[in-house]
Amino acid sequence: GSGPVVVFCPGYASDMQGSKALALETWCRQKGRALLRFDYAGHGASGGRFIDGCIGDWAADAAFIVEQVLPGQEIVLVGSSMGGWISLLIGRGMGARLRGLLLIAPAPDFTEALIRPQLSAEALETLRTEGVIYPPSAYGEPLPLTARLLEDGAEHLLLGGPIPITCPVRILHGMRDADVPWDLSLKLVNCLESEDVNLTYVKAGDHRLSTPEDLALLCRSLEALLSQDGP
Repeated sequence: GSGPVVVFCPGYASDMQGSKALALETWCRQKGRALLRFDYAGHGASGGRFIDGCIGDWAADAAFIVEQVLPGQEIVLVGSSMGGWISLLIGRGMGARLRGLLLIAPAPDFTEALIRPQLSAEALETLRTEGVIYPPSAYGEPLPLTARLLEDGAEHLLLGGPIPITCPVRILHGMRDADVPWDLSLKLVNCLESEDVNLTYVKAGDHRLSTPEDLALLCRSLEALLSQDGP
């Protein structure tokens, strides 16, 4: 398909077979647009163990895949939840090559801003002594939460200062998001150096933003972003 290439960065414990990734693939095929989907290590079809990964590792995966598959090509990064954090991390150094950023319920700094404050003293002690806990998940079986994930996340925080991204940015966030509070996106808007930033709130939207209406909004948002680069 034609460029800029749309690169989808999945969320935490998600993969390239999720509803948003597949909706984007269908739309890109219909429109003749180029799209790259992938799985981080320990996710989906990729090798490795989920428990061994952390933000820095997965960001390095994303950066490596982009450089291997799309060397020098212009791209639009689409990041869902944790994939939004990763898109911001890898997009900072891309300069003019990054033509746009589309973030869905982005979760920058979630390890420090959202997870750590919710941990009890007992959970923190277990992390210190055993290195892992298994908190309950609203999406199925409990996922491992490791001390390494928290420690590494603290090394990749973005919301404490300006984020050197100047391309057009579009953000979608559900106001009934029980995982990533919608006001986190307001903080992100204020940190981005780009002046071309639009934030859309979906009043009835949850964290996944995967209803047919949500997916239609996602595709319309991508189309509008790509249209700024011409046909």
